[in-house]
Order: sequence, then C-alpha cells, then structure tokens
Amino acid sequence: MPVSDYIVTIGLEVHCQIKTNTKMFCGCETSFADEPNTHTCPTCLGLPGALPVLNEFAIERTILAGMLLGCSTPPTVVWDRKNYFYPDMPKDYQITQMDLPLCLGGGVPLYSHTYPKEAQKNIVNPGKVVELNRIHLEEDVAKSTHLANSTLIDFNRAGTPLMEIVSEPDIASAEETFAYLKSLQQILIAGGISDADMEKGQMRCDVNISVRKNESDPLGTKIELKNMNSTSAVRRAIHYEVARQCEALDTDEPLVQSTRRWSDELEETQEMRTKEDAHDYRYFPDPDLLPVRTAAYIEKVRPLVAELPHEKSARYQVDLGLTEYDASVITSDVHLAAYFEQAAEATKAPGKKIANWIINNLLGLLNEKSLEISDSPITAQTLGGILDLIEAGTVSNSQAKDLFAALWENPEKDPATLAKEMGFEPADTGAIDAIVDEVIASNPDKVAEIQGGNEKLLNFLTGQVMKASKGKANPKLATDALKEKIL
Repeated sequence: MPVSDYIVTIGLEVHCQIKTNTKMFCGCETSFADEPNTHTCPTCLGLPGALPVLNEFAIERTILAGMLLGCSTPPTVVWDRKNYFYPDMPKDYQITQMDLPLCLGGGVPLYSHTYPKEAQKNIVNPGKVVELNRIHLEEDVAKSTHLANSTLIDFNRAGTPLMEIVSEPDIASAEETFAYLKSLQQILIAGGISDADMEKGQMRCDVNISVRKNESDPLGTKIELKNMNSTSAVRRAIHYEVARQCEALDTDEPLVQSTRRWSDELEETQEMRTKEDAHDYRYFPDPDLLPVRTAAYIEKVRPLVAELPHEKSARYQVDLGLTEYDASVITSDVHLAAYFEQAAEATKAPGKKIANWIINNLLGLLNEKSLEISDSPITAQTLGGILDLIEAGTVSNSQAKDLFAALWENPEKDPATLAKEMGFEPADTGAIDAIVDEVIASNPDKVAEIQGGNEKLLNFLTGQVMKASKGKANPKLATDALKEKIL
C-alpha cells in the first residue's frame, strides 16, 4: 500500500524560550553562548533548601502569546512538579503546569508563504488554522553535550522561562508541519515574545506522528521524535518516519509507542526508549508556589497585542495596493515590515513601487552578501529619496539602479546630490522635445504603424529618444511626449 494511501496525523509540542532578562524562578541572567556555568545559583542548580520565586514578566508574555494565538486564560492557574531523573535537571523534577495552564485552545494560521517553496503552488488546505490544545509555562533544563564516553552539562540555560505550545493532532503532512513552525515563529517574533531562533536553541519541538489506513480507524500508535531544532530536519524526519511506519503496517509489524531521535548523518530516526505516559511523571502541585490569579496580568498585556503578519498583509494590500505575494514577503520579517513602513513615510512613491524595489533590488543584494535588513547600508529614508527622484523624473529606472549601487558603497551620501555627481541631471524639457521631434521625423514608417494601431512601437521610439539624450530623458515623459505628438 503506497504511503499516499495512508492517513498521517501529526501533533507538535513546541518549546520556546521567552525573551526575558532573568530566569523563571530565580534572578540569574539568561544568556546564549556565554562561558558555561557562569549564570547559576542554588535555585537553578537545584541545591537543597533553595526556593523558587516567580518571574512575573514571563507570565505576562505567555498570556500575551496566548492572546496572539486566540487562546483563553483561566482565572486561576497552578504550578506542578514533573518528576524524572536526568542529569540536566538535578533536583529530579521540573516546575511546569499540568491541569491548569496559562493558555487553553486557540490556533496557529498557516501562512501560504511559509510552506516549502516547492509546495506553495499546491497547498492542500489553504487558509488552514491548526488547533492548539494549550500553552503552559515551565523552566528549561540544562544543555547537555554528549561526548564519546561522557556528557558535559551547562546550567546557564537551566531555569530559562520556556513556553510549551501544544497543538492538537491536527497536522496532516511534513509540509504543513514546516509551515506551522515558520508561521508560529513569525507570530512570536511579531509579538515580541521570543526571537524563536532554532539555531540558538530558543525554539525546539517534539513531533508526534501516527498513521492509519482509514478515516474511520482510531489514531495509530504515536511515535515521538524528540528535540528537533531545525524546520528542514523536521520535514525530512517526518517523511522518513511516515514511510517507516507505513512499511511496518504493510508487513504487519507491530508499532510500539516510543520516543525516537533523528540522525542527520544517517538520514533516519532511531529508537531512544519506549514512551512514558503522563502518570509515569507523577505530577503533583508544587508546594513551594501558590496558585496565580490571572485577571490583572490579562488587563496589563491586552494593550500590547501586536498586529499579526496576516493582519498586516491584508492592510498593505487594501491600503497600499500591494499584491498578495508582495505583502506576504514584506510581512514575513517584522524588521522588513518596519523598513517598508519607514520607506513609505519617506517617499511619495506608491506602495507597490516601494515593495518592488525592496523585493527585487534590496533583498537580492542583502541575500547575495548574507546580510540582514538591519545591516543594510541603504536606509529606508535613502530608498525613499531614490524613489522620489524617479517619481520626479530626475532619474530613470535604470539610472536609479546605478544610483542604488553607488549609495550602497557611499551610504553617507544624499541621493539627489550623488545623482548630480553621477551626471544624472535630466536634460531640459526643450532639448528633450527637440529630440522627440527628431526621432519622429527619422522614423515615418514606425509613426504610420503606431497611428494604424500598433502602439507597442512606442517603446521602440522611446528607446531612440533615450539613446539620443544619452539616458537623461525620463522614459515615461518621453513616451507621453511621443503619444501627444503622434496620436
């Protein structure tokens, strides 16, 4: 039975570090790539007698994340102990939430542009929103580095506020999973909740996969892929694991609920252990932490709910005339969207032209040089200045591209001043008018064809005007002059 005939069901548990200055239950600084074990205290080391103190900012940011994703927050939430023994959690339990988490329900919209590029033309469920079960807040564990015969533990990460965003089993493919992770990243970044950088370990996920033959069958045996830290790896791992499970069902091999890891080197999943159930962790309320009433936190963060990428995209299309594609590209990065809006304030050019220049010129050069938008030597105000010169007819589009390249190397220069230095001053109107008359007189056959209805030949005559003016004529003004004299 081919894989495509099986029904795939996927649920995700995404662990995302909250952007805070201090840890969840102590005052130690949160950090990335600092010297190992330099941000620790008795609490995050789990020493006897150390007591936790709540990080209220992390609570607020988790509730805010829930608002962005359409979740509800119970009036009271509690803290639980999840008991297990592992070197990255020396007190043998993790403070987390089980029965009354901070956020319930909600969903993650799957943005079309977040699917893998080759899948964007054939999205099975466009506009899908993946349902969430909950978001709970807990403490991160230490970072383990496994060597051949030993394991190194860095407790700098231990105790960092960590949201666990748990979806329902509502995802149907590796491609939807990829889009879910990318869309969730964009929303969390736009809301200022987290930088959600998977390469830095700020966002990781566990993937639960099951397959079945018929829609009427119960969900198949759940296999968990643990600690995935790359969207591309998640996609490849799911494709492999789905094929493995389908092959097992085809040969009547029993599937056992288990936890597996993904090997990038071998391109395969490998069994780690049979999966524990919730009762194996012996959850019980943490006796050191009181329940939290959430009403005051909800009211405090409600004004902070940011415009989400899909809302911003719709606004750009309606108010600024962007196409759906252009709007999706611009809103895919919160910093890129801010750059676009600053450029729109700095120029009289229409939004569509601003977006075209950003996407076709600026982003191309940034990608070529492996730079982020925040590293661009061309500021939004400088780009606005270039576009204003085009709108005024001071420079042509081709000249503007040369000017753009020159400003990249000389970002301190004023666009109008540099245009003059480069000899891009337009010829005077009288001179251009004389050139137009000369081109018309030199091409009577083309003029006759245009008058006969072949207006495409106007482009040829415009080119002749540009050539005769040595590029100083504005193409649009030249075409308008030709139309007025010929038609």
